[in-house]
Amino acid sequence: MKTKFTLIDFVLREWLVIASGVGFVVTSLFTRQFPHYTLNEIEVLFILFVLFVVVNGLQRSGLLLKLTRSIEKGKAIPLKLVLATFFLSMLVTNDIALVVIVPLTLSLNINRKDILVILEALSANSGSALTPIGNPQNIYIYWFYNVSLGAFIKTIAPFSLFILLLLIVFSIFIKIRNNSKEYQVGKISGKAYVYVTLFIIVLLTVFRVFPVSIGLVVLLFALLFDRKALQIDYALLLSFFFFFGIADNFRTILTSEITHSGNVFLLSALASQIMSNVPTTLLFAKFTSNWEALLWGSNVGGFGSLFGSLANLIAYKFYITHDSPKNVKKFTVKFLAIGYIALLLSMALYFLLKNFNF
Repeated sequence: MKTKFTLIDFVLREWLVIASGVGFVVTSLFTRQFPHYTLNEIEVLFILFVLFVVVNGLQRSGLLLKLTRSIEKGKAIPLKLVLATFFLSMLVTNDIALVVIVPLTLSLNINRKDILVILEALSANSGSALTPIGNPQNIYIYWFYNVSLGAFIKTIAPFSLFILLLLIVFSIFIKIRNNSKEYQVGKISGKAYVYVTLFIIVLLTVFRVFPVSIGLVVLLFALLFDRKALQIDYALLLSFFFFFGIADNFRTILTSEITHSGNVFLLSALASQIMSNVPTTLLFAKFTSNWEALLWGSNVGGFGSLFGSLANLIAYKFYITHDSPKNVKKFTVKFLAIGYIALLLSMALYFLLKNFNF
C-alpha cells in the first residue's frame, strides 16, 4: 500500500516531465526524426540550470529568508509581488523574473500562495511583452522586422498595461493572512554575498555582456563549497528539454500545412497553446510581414495553457514541487482557468482595438 501511494505521489508531482517525455517520443516518431536543438535553446537550458543553483544557494544562505520576513511585515503583499514581477520581467525576461520571485513567494508564511503564483505568472508574461528584451519572441520580432523601439512599445503597450491594471485591481482585493508567529531569523551565511555576485554575473550573461560559459563559475563554486545548492529540480530542466523538442517537431509538422498568413494574431495565439510562443513566432515570421499582429499573438498566446510560455512551466512546477501532491489538481484547475480568462480578455481587447483602429 505504501509503495502504491509513493508511485501515485510521484505521478502527481512529476506528471509534467512524464507527459512531456511521452509527447517528445510521439511527435518524434510522427516526424521520423530527432528534434533539432539550436545553440540558443541549449544556452537557455544552461542559463536556467545555473540560475536554479544560484537561487537555491541564496535560499540556503538565509538571505532570501530574511528578505521574505521583511516582506511579511509590510502591507499590500500581493500588490508588491505583482508589481515587482511585472517590472523585473521587463528587464531580465519573464523566465528569470519568476525564477527569482516565485521561490521568494513560496518562502513567505502566508496563505493564498497559489493565487499569488498564478498572478505572478500573468504579470511576468504581460510585463515582459512591453520591451524588446523582455522575452525571446520579442527580441526576434524586434530584430527580424527591424522595428523601432517607439513603434514596438506603442503597439504592445495596450496589452501590457491592460493586464497590469487588472492585476493591480485583483491584487488589492486579495486578503492575505500571515500564518507565522514572531521568531528570529537565523544568521546570514557569508556565502550569500558570493551568490549575490554570481546572480549578477548570470544576469549580465543574459544581456550578453559575458559569454554563457561564464556560468561554469557558478557550478564550480557549488561543487567546491556548497554541493547542496546543486539539489535543484532537474525534472523541470528535463521537461524543458522535452518541450523544446516537441516544439521543434510541431514546427516541422505545421510548416508543411501553413500556406498563407491568414489571421496572424488568432493563429499565432492559438498555436502558442501547444507549441509555446517562441517557436510559434519563429514559424509565423516566415509567412507574414504583419509584425504587429504577430507581436500581439505571440505574447497573448503566453496566457492559457501551461505550454503557452516557458514562464508558465516555471511558475507551475515551482509551486507543485513546494505544495502537497493532493493540492496539485486544484492548483492546476485554478492556473488554467485564470490563464484562459486572461487569454480571452486579451483577445477581446485586440479585436476591440482593431475594430476602432486604435
